[in-house]
Amino acid sequence: MSNDLPIPDYDQLPLGDLRHRVRSLSREELGRVLEHEREHGDRVPVVEVLTARLAELDGGARPSGGDPRNAPGVASTPGGSPVTPATSPDPNMPLRHGQAGQTAAPGRS
Repeated sequence: MSNDLPIPDYDQLPLGDLRHRVRSLSREELGRVLEHEREHGDRVPVVEVLTARLAELDGGARPSGGDPRNAPGVASTPGGSPVTPATSPDPNMPLRHGQAGQTAAPGRS
C-alpha cells in the first residue's frame, strides 16, 4: 500500500518531484518504492528513475540529507475532477470536409 512507502503521496507525485525525493532514500527504502511501482503502475519512466538511483547507490553514492516525509504535499484538484456529463460537449457528428451543412443528421445517410 502506498501509505507504507517512505515518500508521502507517492502515487500522485509528478516525475520531476520524484527525481528529487528519491535522493534521500536508503537502498532498502528505494527497493520498497520500486517493488510498489512494479506491482502497481509499472510506469517505464518511473522505473528508470528508481533503477538509475539504485545504480548510483550501488556505485557508492550516499542518500542526501533530509526526510521526504517532511516535503510539502502534492497539490491536487480539490474535490476531484470538475468534468461531469453536464460539462461535456453535446454529441455531434464531425463535419464532412469541414463544411457546415454537408454532414447528414445522425440517423440519416
